[in-house]
Amino acid sequence: MSQNSSNQLFFLADEMQWEIASTGVLRQLTGFDDRVMMVNVRFKEGAIGPMHKHTHTQLTYVAEGKFEVTIESDTCVLKKGDSFQVPSNSLHGVLCIEEGILIDVFSPMRADFIK
Repeated sequence: MSQNSSNQLFFLADEMQWEIASTGVLRQLTGFDDRVMMVNVRFKEGAIGPMHKHTHTQLTYVAEGKFEVTIESDTCVLKKGDSFQVPSNSLHGVLCIEEGILIDVFSPMRADFIK
């Protein structure tokens, strides 16, 4: 997905490409402007979102599946319908227990995700 114009209002799933984020993990940008970004992240069972941190605040909704989520020293198993918040610069990662999809929202947008 190329950088969108600030006036784009609709983001159609059929027009958005999935890209490989890591082994067993696909990422699809679903909408963004300079202040916020939403991303679908599809995980195969056993796939890992490795521990990392970034300056962006992140809110994540579990749309499908089951995940073990670690934020700093806290770990929790989350299922469909649950969510979590990652404060800016907090070390975090996930392990996919059952194949699923996470919906990530970042503020500000992740310029590093734009090609």
